Amino acid sequence: MLRLTELRLPLNHAEDALRPAIVARLGISDTDLAAFTVFKRSYDARKKSAVVLIYTVDCELANESAVLAQFSGDPHVRPTPDTSYHFVGHAPAAFFDGQRPRPLVIGFGPCGIFAALILAQMGLRPIVLERGKEVRERTKDTWGLWRQGVLNPESNVQFGEGGAGTFSDGKLWSQISDPRHLTRKVLAEFVKAGAPEEILFVSKPHIGTFRLVSMVEKMRADIEALGGEIRFQQRVTDVLIEDGHIRGVTLASGETLRSDHVVLALGHSARDTFTMLHERGVHMEAKPFSIGYRIEHPQGLIDRARFGPNAGNEILGAADYKLVHHASNGRAVYSFCMCPGGTVVAATSEPGRVVTNGMSQYSRNERNANAGIVVGISPQDYRQDGLTGGPVSPLDGMAFQRFWESRAYELGGGTYEAPGQLVGDFIKGRPSKTLGSVQPSYKPGVHLTDLAQPGHGSLPDYALAAIREALPAFEKQIKGFSMPDAVLTGVETRTSSPLRITRGKDFQSLNVKGLYPAGEGAGYAGGIMSAGVDGIEVAEALGRAMLGSSLKP
Repeated sequence: MLRLTELRLPLNHAEDALRPAIVARLGISDTDLAAFTVFKRSYDARKKSAVVLIYTVDCELANESAVLAQFSGDPHVRPTPDTSYHFVGHAPAAFFDGQRPRPLVIGFGPCGIFAALILAQMGLRPIVLERGKEVRERTKDTWGLWRQGVLNPESNVQFGEGGAGTFSDGKLWSQISDPRHLTRKVLAEFVKAGAPEEILFVSKPHIGTFRLVSMVEKMRADIEALGGEIRFQQRVTDVLIEDGHIRGVTLASGETLRSDHVVLALGHSARDTFTMLHERGVHMEAKPFSIGYRIEHPQGLIDRARFGPNAGNEILGAADYKLVHHASNGRAVYSFCMCPGGTVVAATSEPGRVVTNGMSQYSRNERNANAGIVVGISPQDYRQDGLTGGPVSPLDGMAFQRFWESRAYELGGGTYEAPGQLVGDFIKGRPSKTLGSVQPSYKPGVHLTDLAQPGHGSLPDYALAAIREALPAFEKQIKGFSMPDAVLTGVETRTSSPLRITRGKDFQSLNVKGLYPAGEGAGYAGGIMSAGVDGIEVAEALGRAMLGSSLKP
């Protein structure tokens, strides 16, 4: 097979235009092209009046070697790489005869799902411990907060089957380095579980919440069919460490499960578990993260700004954006987790706190676009001891998040409504009293206020100043971005984990052998794809350790 990249065609090209374009690009006859498949399709919208589609295609040719020789100096004509997944090994049939303990996976979000799936496919029969409920029961509990203002601290946007990724835009792209094509394995498993096949070739694939629910259930069934076991409402309260090696975990029920190999796929909001691990001496460190607001605009405004006369084109879909501004106070302000045609959702997991996040369905056809507008902060910003320099406690970031989430709860009226303000009022420093043309989507509701009121703001002063400067600057990139009626909703605090459970090249904890920190909660991923890939790599490392001499040389 031969891979041809950077093949450009007009946005509205004829359905049968791709084949002759391939033939012309390679200088071959039509009969020499036996078949082709589209590996990737993206677009270039820098010229809004002349949007171009960019294809990567894999071609079967009558004389592949001759064509490759002819284009030997062309970086866009190369042999098709092997993107299939290759397991590091498989357990022998009698591997679990006797007293060998099974591996444990703590958490069943994207990272935990793929760690468990790979372990199961390798014949290692993992036991998954998920503190929340199975996905459909979890969905009911989540709607309980959104519709009735009733929070279940163990079953919500953060906790339960599918993790935080279930209630998101379902973005399936990442900027991680991927020389082994592990993202292809993630996408292939999603398609097997019911995702549309287009996610294999569109440049920015997404699924949306409703489709993710049934897909997660299918992947759970696959793990169980391979000998894995998923236990819901099983919160881990302690770890058993003997002579620097993990030996098992204790559950809230009092049950103890023995294991010498444990994957920590906790997610970024398992604050009680982070505290327990810190108390048990598991090595971890403070890390940077970001805080800010959700901003909402009419989706049509974003479409027109990005695509001009091509706004509404079915292939382009709802437009997204990615913005960065370096403020005069030294802070970086950037858009985060942009959700085209989506909604802002209540994402708290603790009573008396307000947290926002964004979500979209597959159709992305809600009236508003939303994104986080967040400011980067460092451990020195949030340290709790008042000192400067030196190490920061790994738990200080959680205390910082909790402070601003509690402030948001207070500013929102103490009912899980979120504090909100019109962009025009925020820039001018005055409280908002009535909404304009943009109706905020956050449920249970938005309480208009002054997000930057002196002495009682919703974010630190440096963050408020940076965002106030960034919004007009973003207007230069997207016309209408600082429109007075756009709505800011606070607060966005859980952009990533505030700590990293450090691990070595073998993917094991630096000081507890057999313990495998993984995914977003451990500080090694950010989003569905990177978390899934990290779950695969951790499962492979665990598999090598368990199988040992059983692996083929």
